[in-house]
Amino acid sequence: MEYKLNIPEEINVQGLFGNYDANIRSVEKFTGTEMNLRDGQLTIKGRDPELAARIIARLIEALALEPELDQQRLHYLIEMEAGGREYDEKQTSKDVVCYTHTGRPLKPKTQAQKEYVDNIRKTDMVFGIGPAGTGKTYLACAMAINAYKNKEIERIILTRPAVEAGERLGFLPGDMQEKVDPYLRPLYDALYDVLGVEAAGRLREKGAIEVVPLAYMRGRTLDNAFIILDEAQNTTREQMKMFLTRMGFHSKVVVTGDITQVDLPSGTVSGLKDAQKILKGVDGIRFNYFSEVDVVRHELVKRIIKAYDSFDNKSKVRTSTSKGNKVSGR
Repeated sequence: MEYKLNIPEEINVQGLFGNYDANIRSVEKFTGTEMNLRDGQLTIKGRDPELAARIIARLIEALALEPELDQQRLHYLIEMEAGGREYDEKQTSKDVVCYTHTGRPLKPKTQAQKEYVDNIRKTDMVFGIGPAGTGKTYLACAMAINAYKNKEIERIILTRPAVEAGERLGFLPGDMQEKVDPYLRPLYDALYDVLGVEAAGRLREKGAIEVVPLAYMRGRTLDNAFIILDEAQNTTREQMKMFLTRMGFHSKVVVTGDITQVDLPSGTVSGLKDAQKILKGVDGIRFNYFSEVDVVRHELVKRIIKAYDSFDNKSKVRTSTSKGNKVSGR
């Protein structure tokens, strides 16, 4: 099979093809095709040239909005087109959440991130659920900082359960804050990247930003605040209820977590899993779900997540089949 596609004259062919034709090679590998450009026309031959042409057309649209295609964006656009998923590149590319301390614009990089950001803007309580590397916590921190700068809220509160510490906290050196700081480090990293270390430090000193373990939230009512609960899969049902009911007037709550990475003791139900069932359909609450397609880290992270998901699904099938055989054998 063969397909021909005209490349617009205004498109930077080097940007489309990538260094050493890396972009085109990725599309060829994914679609089982070979491509050749001559006199502004791209000839595509192989297993699925129509899909390859659609992907190239989508890459051309992306280049018309942004001058470069990094590997994350390239692979995301390939997977979105291959899966027949809707994606508004124009709306996503112009949505600047905020600017980092170095002046870099922070934007949603995937359709799911765009919907997540939109829901945070419009809704007082949002859940972001999905694998590591999908930007759940980072974007929530960016939105919180933007809200603070715009004087929409008076303080930012970041929290997460220190599940891994358990009863061992007492054996660690230092005061309580020094004991739990290692478990809060990912939240600090997001703050430092957006605000810079010095600015984030000043805001913490004046109490505008709090980074605290979940246990410190009990008994508080938080008005005029942007509150983020990270690693929520490691809360119990009681902890989740306690946290959600801390919300005060003129506040916004974002809960993030990955239900495939629960570190709770065996037999303990995850508060995040529970919340999905209990709060489904409650007015004023939105759930956003991310998948490996939305991972914005190294491409290998996506492959790792896919491999684990595939293994887990096969294990479930084997377990189900095994149980069925035992029942039928009685």
